[in-house]
Amino acid sequence: MAALHLLVVEGNVAAQAARVAAMTGTTPAAGYAAVLRALAPGAAVDIVTPADPGAAEAPAALADYDGIAITGSALNVYDLTPPITAQIALARAVFAAGVPFFGSCWGLQVATVAAGGSVRPNPRGREVALARNVWLTAEGRAHPLHAGRPAAFDVPAIHLDEVETRPPGMVVTAGNAVSAVQAAEIRFGNGLFWGVQYHPEYDFSDLAAMLARYRPILIAEGFARDDAAVDALVADMTALGGDSPRRDIAWRWGLGAVVLERAARRTEIANWLSAQVRPFAARRGRG
Repeated sequence: MAALHLLVVEGNVAAQAARVAAMTGTTPAAGYAAVLRALAPGAAVDIVTPADPGAAEAPAALADYDGIAITGSALNVYDLTPPITAQIALARAVFAAGVPFFGSCWGLQVATVAAGGSVRPNPRGREVALARNVWLTAEGRAHPLHAGRPAAFDVPAIHLDEVETRPPGMVVTAGNAVSAVQAAEIRFGNGLFWGVQYHPEYDFSDLAAMLARYRPILIAEGFARDDAAVDALVADMTALGGDSPRRDIAWRWGLGAVVLERAARRTEIANWLSAQVRPFAARRGRG
């Protein structure tokens, strides 16, 4: 059979993606594509940047892909600027094409709005670095999106916004004390979306770069008292992402294997590939 053919939608405008690349060495979309290739060896992964004016169309028709994923973003979907409305329109087109659809953080928010829901700034504030004690709902415990997850877990996260109004076709599969919708499936039109408010694609190096990038926000919002405190947070995340396990730092942060092990962190993406993308591709003689 032919290898999987996947598409990654970059959620950021070019300047935002470039800022991330300057700190991590790769754009969010390129990083996401690398994760997909690691989980699906041999997959061909294209990238599209609908937030950029005059952005090129995807190399293939949407219906020809075996799966489509949307990255995180620094945008706020309720602003409804052209870079945002272009992504909402693309999400509706993916739903119409009936292709397996996945999104992290921003991706969940865009799919929610595309399907008729709404998003707001979270009145409880921002989740930074980790979403703590994410618990599976009754639907989530039986859902293949979370196969292999314990009943409660920590995951990499960074977001201020959250789902406010759930679209008619949404089933919430996970939540926590900060956001009631931490993961969900959405049925809309011909399509099925699986998404999470957190970042299963992130490594600790991504978290370190994110904390450094959010330095002024962390201090202004009380997550860190000063630059030295931010430096300490960044140093911890950098060390956790190194080659040698740092049990002392993991203990200080209260982190277990579910978030420390790369394969465990990527659970939802791996499950989407195995439960949605590969069966879809096989029905078409691919994958």
